[in-house]
Amino acid sequence: MLIRPRRTQIPDWTSYLANRAGRARDRRLARFFAAGVPAPETPIAEAPLMALDMETTGLDARRNSIVSIGLVPFTLGRIDLTGRRYWVVRPRRPLDAKSVTFHHITHADIAEASELDDILEDLFDALAGRLAVVHYRHIERPFLDVAVKARLGEGVMFPAIDTMSLEARIHRQSMLARFKRWIGRPPASIRLYDSRARYGLPPYQGHHALTDALATAELLQAQIAYHYRPETPVGTIWS
Repeated sequence: MLIRPRRTQIPDWTSYLANRAGRARDRRLARFFAAGVPAPETPIAEAPLMALDMETTGLDARRNSIVSIGLVPFTLGRIDLTGRRYWVVRPRRPLDAKSVTFHHITHADIAEASELDDILEDLFDALAGRLAVVHYRHIERPFLDVAVKARLGEGVMFPAIDTMSLEARIHRQSMLARFKRWIGRPPASIRLYDSRARYGLPPYQGHHALTDALATAELLQAQIAYHYRPETPVGTIWS
């Protein structure tokens, strides 16, 4: 089933990033914003993409901290594992037992970890010019924005393709999905690993930032192959 991209107003990320490039005080941020992103009319098949995942100590960006970041560059036709990046970073707040059971990053791991400020240049350089792909943008973007703002005095925002949001359009917001709810069927899970299973993608061990970034990249490739077209403009599916 092909999904027709929504006819909603495309956020003007190009102008936003250009404006931020001119106003950014930190040189790392200025370089990241100046690199921009693919134009909104760029076909998804031609866009340079970067899968991004973070593990955090909780779900509230203002109360919890980032503990690891994974990046995997890819296109619709290729995943570049040679370009992958992974960092464990020292949180500003202590780990608690509940978060350790999810991401398995321990006090011993963070004792030797870098401060987030020390990896920001590498992180921004890796993301520069690429379109971020995440599974649930309400984690990665706000956590990075709050963390960067606390360290540099200015935040960072950028467009992202959210594979969870795309999956919701297909399995929760379509007419068929609404009919299934009307007859009493529970809504389909749009969690990363349940979503992958629908496309026959292999199960991976979850809650590792690099593995989840790879899983997200593969999921987007499957979503486009099954439900969209390679010429779909990125501006109709980014947020």
